[in-house]
Amino acid sequence: MRPEATEEDTSPMPATEPTKIRNIAVAGHRGVGKTSLVEALLFEAGKTNRLGSIEQGTTVSDWDEHEQRRAMSLSGSLCHLEWKERKINLVDTPGDAGFQADTYAALRVVEGVVVVLSGVMGVEVNTSRVWQRAEQQELSRVLFVNMLDRERADFFRVLEAARQQLSDRCVAIQLPIGAEHELTGIVDLLHMCAYMDPSGGREGGAQPIPGSMTDLVQEHREKLLDAVVETDEDLMARYLEGEELEAQAVADALKQAVTRDELYPVACGVATKNLGTAALLDLLVEGVPSPAKKGTTIEFGDAKQAVFVFKTIADPFTGRISCFRVLAGPVSGDTTLVDPRTHAKERLGQVLLLQGKDSEAVDALGIGDLGAVAKLKDVVTGDVLVDHEVAVEPPHIDFPEPVMSFAVTPKAKGDEEKMGTGLRRLHEEDPTLIMRRDPQTGEQLLSGLSQMQVEVAVDRLQTRFHVDVELHPPRVPYKETIRKEARARHRYKKQTGGRGQFGDCEIVLEPLPAENGELGYEFVDKIVGGAISQSYRPAVDKGVREAMEHGELAGAPIQGVRVVLVDGMEHNVDSSEMAFKIAGSMAFKEAYAKADPVLLEPIMQVEVAVPDDAVGAVNGDLNSRRGRLQGMEPAAGMTMVKAEVPMAEILTYSQALTSMTGGRGDYSMHFLRYEEVPTHVAQKIIEQTKKEREEAKV
Repeated sequence: MRPEATEEDTSPMPATEPTKIRNIAVAGHRGVGKTSLVEALLFEAGKTNRLGSIEQGTTVSDWDEHEQRRAMSLSGSLCHLEWKERKINLVDTPGDAGFQADTYAALRVVEGVVVVLSGVMGVEVNTSRVWQRAEQQELSRVLFVNMLDRERADFFRVLEAARQQLSDRCVAIQLPIGAEHELTGIVDLLHMCAYMDPSGGREGGAQPIPGSMTDLVQEHREKLLDAVVETDEDLMARYLEGEELEAQAVADALKQAVTRDELYPVACGVATKNLGTAALLDLLVEGVPSPAKKGTTIEFGDAKQAVFVFKTIADPFTGRISCFRVLAGPVSGDTTLVDPRTHAKERLGQVLLLQGKDSEAVDALGIGDLGAVAKLKDVVTGDVLVDHEVAVEPPHIDFPEPVMSFAVTPKAKGDEEKMGTGLRRLHEEDPTLIMRRDPQTGEQLLSGLSQMQVEVAVDRLQTRFHVDVELHPPRVPYKETIRKEARARHRYKKQTGGRGQFGDCEIVLEPLPAENGELGYEFVDKIVGGAISQSYRPAVDKGVREAMEHGELAGAPIQGVRVVLVDGMEHNVDSSEMAFKIAGSMAFKEAYAKADPVLLEPIMQVEVAVPDDAVGAVNGDLNSRRGRLQGMEPAAGMTMVKAEVPMAEILTYSQALTSMTGGRGDYSMHFLRYEEVPTHVAQKIIEQTKKEREEAKV
């Protein structure tokens, strides 16, 4: 039936033509056993001689010390194995919402996805997200229901949930023998044989199906055949005539259906015991299309050699390692390629095959293969490198937008530059981790998809780049504006012996309506008769602008005002630009105090994906945060809640949502507009600002 894998099975890889390659991402929600499954597949194929464990930190793909400490994948990891004369490239992707960048990038370079589900939890929020992204990329999908030996695990419940929440074209291709702690093996419905629990050893050969399962196996075998023959007219005709269909014909039709995205086989097993891996490897070889069959949607013009960089590893010792897929080739070491984005030439050093943290040099990689190269100068994730200058549009990976920010400061003085360099390197590795300076508050802000993602970045800064930093809640970028018109005149006069200073101006302050949601500033010169010389009028504008940088309410910038210069006076000896700048600044402050100033706060558009049973709690919490609910939409066991919420109230939302939904909730947000702060809230902010100013003076 199937060649036995042995510990000595270390024969060199056959020439990897595109037809003999399978590129597969292992994806799903966090905690469903993706890394354990990759470990089991490597072990079953003879790539490792023992089954690594998450608890002991001995898996191939979770090699980073931070991953081992947290017992979860924090970044994508490349592995490969050989099975039935096929090379299978596996990308173990993170399941936590905060580390989605590597998952989304991996889905651009594979033809198939193994969507791993927990036998206890079933379809979870990240499962649905990965499924939708795979749908957009038109990727072939195989489901693997893991952890079936756990308490409350139920393969048939999870199968039904997948059919309802993911696709009604999900069809069981394997069944468990027994349940929970009494699970003893699995039945392969395609080849009509059983594999028994190897308890962590390599799986034995095919066994007869237990007689007690005859009826159940027959029922699901018929469902599988019904689903497969619906996709193939010839098979359908033979099936309806009552002809017995041979396994190979069914397997071929299933492969075509999976390739065409018409069926999604559901396999099962227990990764930590290495149960179900042999049947899954057979399914991946038989069911997932090769790069030769599926091709790529990434543009590379008429290039004879081209690679797409889908991941960057910021290694403190070897520098930047770029993981790539070969689009046109073969590609070998010592090749010079061009980056159309920078127009710079990049010389490829040794071409590497990655196996977790280990690598081996290879002469060349063919079309469709995945590999890596170290020390490219200016290449970033998402770049396409080609053998000559061609106009290509790099593929848009569409990374999610960061939803939370922290102010970050180094603990040691003088470490600002080291901190900036380290964070830039980490951004290369994870493009959703963004460092920027807030021009209004002056703070350095580190933004990410979750609090954990930012905390991991801080840990890596310390271990990789030896910079200790502190995180603080960021200051909310409030603004100030006016609600009514006001007029003021100020004369600045200073006599200190010799030439003095003299400037006199009168201004009218008016509210300026927002344009496209943006509050602006306008200076209008309405001086008639030359009361102030033309050369001094810009100085009044400059003085006003400086006064607007810090409003009197909370020290926030003032916006949404029109300043009209209507009158003034000058001295033919003592007047100067400086005098008119000061006069303009003081006139503005006097008029501002009379113009009914108010505090404005940023309002965010928030979309929260919530399990149906937690909608009430989440809505109540959003209301308590001064949120305004905009609507709700059901989506596969989840509800999408849309609301407008002040930024000040949503800074700590991540932890609250996690506790309300048991980690199953998720949210995204973006800036919408500025709105007036309610009086009772504004009063507290103004008092706090006043207190801080007084403390600063002491």
